[in-house]
Amino acid sequence: MVARLTPETGRGKAFGRYGAWKGVGYTAGPLLGGVLIYFGSFDLLFLTMAAMAVAVAAWTLTVPNLEPLPRQRQTVKDLAKRLSHSDFLRPTTALAASTAALATGVGFLPVKAAEHGPIVTGAAVSLLAITAALIQPRIGKAHDAGRVTSPRTGILTAAAGFVAAAAIPGLTGTLIAAVLIGAGSGAVTPLAFAALARTTPEGRMGQTMGSAEVGRELGDAGGPLLVGGLATVASLPLGLLGLAAVIALTAW
Repeated sequence: MVARLTPETGRGKAFGRYGAWKGVGYTAGPLLGGVLIYFGSFDLLFLTMAAMAVAVAAWTLTVPNLEPLPRQRQTVKDLAKRLSHSDFLRPTTALAASTAALATGVGFLPVKAAEHGPIVTGAAVSLLAITAALIQPRIGKAHDAGRVTSPRTGILTAAAGFVAAAAIPGLTGTLIAAVLIGAGSGAVTPLAFAALARTTPEGRMGQTMGSAEVGRELGDAGGPLLVGGLATVASLPLGLLGLAAVIALTAW
């Protein structure tokens, strides 16, 4: 819907705003959750989330309805060929790497900072999320102006965040990691989605974006699983360094 409702020349900025609004949830959620748990209980947290879910469900009724676009017949072979092309694989791999970074940061940075209590750990995650939210519209605007097109720098920045988390002790390492991971993962999202939209026929936009989301979900699940597995058999720093290496490899 973002791609169809936005002219091609403004899609980078539109996807940046889309990611930024998602980032608002990531930012407010952990911090609000920490406050609710500290002053109340998990029951209060779950009731608050349920109320917010109902409000958002009602808000979705205002979303415009887009009619399907005419498209040519497509075979399974045609679909496989399109989804195996580098125009799809490269941005989708970048999205998977950035989502792996984001999910792992949200899940494991609080582990690193657990001794400082729920409010501090929630704030660390919120710092990651707000950094991602703030950078995405700016990167998207730079993309539309032709100043930046490759997500490589963002991927490497996110990888550097996990190196910082593993190498720098205490809360300082957690906060530096949160900023780097947020900036890196946030920079990737509008660039990768804009690249997918640019190379996809209008009639296949939903199919392509849906398939790319599958790649993101693989990163969302795979990143924390990799770090958790390595942390179990070795240590958390080794797990973070392992993910940093995997993320960095996707830049090439």
